[in-house]
Amino acid sequence: MSQTKILLDESDIPTQWYNVIADMPNKPAPPLGPDGKPVPPQALGAIFPPQLIEQEISGQRWIPIPDPVREIYRMWRPSPLYRAHRLEAALETSAKIYYKYEGVSPAGSHKPNTAVAQAYYNQQAGIHRLTTETGAGQWGSSLALAGRMFGIEVRVYMVKVSYEQKPFRRSMMQTWGAEVLASPTNLTEAGRKILASDPNCPGSLGIAISEAVEEAATRKDTNYSLGSVLNHVLHHQTVIGQEAKKQMEKAGDYPDVVIGCCGGGSNFAGIAFPFFADKAAGKKVRLLAVEPASCPTLTKGVYAYDFGDAIGMTPLMKMYTLGHDFVPPGIHAGGLRYHGDSPLVSQLVHEGLIEAIAVKQLPTFEAGVQFARAEGIIPAPESCHAIRAAIDEALAAKKAKEPRTILFNLSGHGHFDMAAFDKYFAGELEDFEYPKDAIEESIKHLPKVAA
Repeated sequence: MSQTKILLDESDIPTQWYNVIADMPNKPAPPLGPDGKPVPPQALGAIFPPQLIEQEISGQRWIPIPDPVREIYRMWRPSPLYRAHRLEAALETSAKIYYKYEGVSPAGSHKPNTAVAQAYYNQQAGIHRLTTETGAGQWGSSLALAGRMFGIEVRVYMVKVSYEQKPFRRSMMQTWGAEVLASPTNLTEAGRKILASDPNCPGSLGIAISEAVEEAATRKDTNYSLGSVLNHVLHHQTVIGQEAKKQMEKAGDYPDVVIGCCGGGSNFAGIAFPFFADKAAGKKVRLLAVEPASCPTLTKGVYAYDFGDAIGMTPLMKMYTLGHDFVPPGIHAGGLRYHGDSPLVSQLVHEGLIEAIAVKQLPTFEAGVQFARAEGIIPAPESCHAIRAAIDEALAAKKAKEPRTILFNLSGHGHFDMAAFDKYFAGELEDFEYPKDAIEESIKHLPKVAA
């Protein structure tokens, strides 16, 4: 039998982040201000340090990774690549399945890849306080960890429904010294406005972003940090795919399809974008983003300019969106409950260079349990979306009696999500497909932009 774990040495940790913009056939649409004009980079200086703004607008293919960041990466990078022999056997498939396992980080997910970088650049800029949002808590945990490593105070606005569903993620953030608030709160103008219209609002990532951005924009000692969506965040995550390419080469293999779950786009981009460089150079490889049917941004949203937050504090970004005032249902894949998507991922989907599908909640948990019983690792509910698609690809190969090599990103473990699995086993979870009329109503409120 071929190797199960494909490992790299610490010397193989990438020295540069990859910027997909360099290989995109069309350059990204610029972020716009309320007046419909492109936002000048310096306007972002109120909430971001200069180095991250430079990375946000950069067209350079490679961005050097600072040595202090690589030094911390050594705690868990390179992450292992596994060949899923037992899952293949359980499926009786002709396909080969590989997964890159990001749950080995201290926070249990891929998120520290960018959290460490963002904390470093803020420290270099003399910032000692950060605000952020979190859904499932994986991002909040990661920034709490990174803040602790660089002596930065962190306040996390956690989506209320996740705050209640995932108390141990909250405890994790507090263990690393972060302050965690259930969003919407009455501490910000944005939060008070939402609570005035709906006192029982379950919260959303868009609302939590509004609160965190508002606080950062109104305090000189505070910057804002985002765990997904923005260009610089996606650049930082490409260490995943760069390592995976080396590991696939070491295994003597190459994927026919690369899969990642997709909410804002960070872990999907992390695994897929380095392979997009191959695709742009003529290599045949499919890149597949998988989202929940209850928050179907890429598959049912519109490609338009919209705010990144619920209140309208961020610049307008060209992306697939369900409308900035969209409040998704309280499904257990909290990290995928976002109304928009990365502008880079959105553009590549819009241009037909990346595929996107939506899957329902029950089949994702079914896939996660099947994976855990075969491979031993209990996946996060978000990661179960990628597993569902990988299993379906393997079954399709079996039906077609053809070989197929599948690579997916197992973006985090589910050790803090066992309450969700309890509900699944008890038959208390249900599939929820967001109603078309509700999406249409939300999209009516998109900002009017001439672009």
